[in-house]
Amino acid sequence: MAARTVLAGAQVVLPTGTVPDGRVTVEGSRITDTGGSAPGADPGTADTVDLSGHWLVPGFVDLHNHGGGGASFTNGTVEDVLHGVRTHRLHGTTTLVASTVTGEMDALAQRAGLLSELAEQGEIAGVHFEGPFISPCRKGAHSEALLRDPDPAAVRKLLDAARGQARMVTLATELPGGLDSVRLLTEHGVIAAVGHTDADYEQTAAAIDAGATVATHLFNAMPPLGHRAPGPITALLEDERVTVELIDDGTHLHPAALRLAFHHAGAARVAFITDAMDAAGFGDGVYHLGPLEVEVRDGVARLAEGGSIAGSTLTLDRAFHRAATVDRLPVPDIVRAISTNPARLLGLDDRVGSIEPGKDADLVVLDAEFALKGVLRKGEWIVDPRGD
Repeated sequence: MAARTVLAGAQVVLPTGTVPDGRVTVEGSRITDTGGSAPGADPGTADTVDLSGHWLVPGFVDLHNHGGGGASFTNGTVEDVLHGVRTHRLHGTTTLVASTVTGEMDALAQRAGLLSELAEQGEIAGVHFEGPFISPCRKGAHSEALLRDPDPAAVRKLLDAARGQARMVTLATELPGGLDSVRLLTEHGVIAAVGHTDADYEQTAAAIDAGATVATHLFNAMPPLGHRAPGPITALLEDERVTVELIDDGTHLHPAALRLAFHHAGAARVAFITDAMDAAGFGDGVYHLGPLEVEVRDGVARLAEGGSIAGSTLTLDRAFHRAATVDRLPVPDIVRAISTNPARLLGLDDRVGSIEPGKDADLVVLDAEFALKGVLRKGEWIVDPRGD
């Protein structure tokens, strides 16, 4: 018989609203009840955890993450990747897509093979290719020498290498082959994301019509919004078919820009991401993002040559805390952006992304000030709120 745990007394954020003094029952790896005692359960046999004065929210889902804990998803061994994944789990990210950066096509295909094995084992939720199909004008922390146009045959090579585990590809869709590649990705059930782009408003609208549904880290690595040249930002914000990624670390976005995007798109169309690199959960120092050297000082990652922002050192518990305390967003809206919406985009919302009976027992405990105190993944405590 599976072990039963009752989490009692917290403010529980359910799809139907926040329940004060809520009660969630977990049996084995699944949530079995979000009200009173689970049907047929004997409360005397349950391990009851008193979470009075805390919040209970779904485990976080990160669409866009390059590494953490000193380990990169773009190179290194399987154990290196697993170490990075474990680092983010300690910070509440119970579902994670591993992102690559621009590299040689054969190297990216080889990397996709390694990451796809971990996806098949359930350690990660799939692979996101960020590059090499991006604009040299908006390359950010990508090697310009390795960039290439999004030829559908090249895109297909990476999809084949990922063996059905590719979840998203970021493209500069204005480049030759861009729209055909968007259609190819859509036909294969892979998210086409507009990012690292120099497209104008009309070109971006055409990409959305072709099937693009995500804006890769909105505002960053794309032309700014202008009153005569609205550019990609306006096209991505105004179209209800698009979910916009936002990096809420206080570096990538001014708080006013984040509020503008959040309130214009609405809580249903925002996905908080980390865009994390190796230093997330680790510390300052010198790292590499693909072939490029990165210096991290005071938690901000920049290319050693040129000074461009090079990913982030963010973890999603910090993003949640900032969204609640600095941006003053309603907690249910933060939950949608950090869990529910990315789970839906990944097609995993039947298993994760919300607190409902039958779903995986992926849960995060936050204190009254929104500091992380507990992480439950598939019914197992990664961080025990009792301090055990």
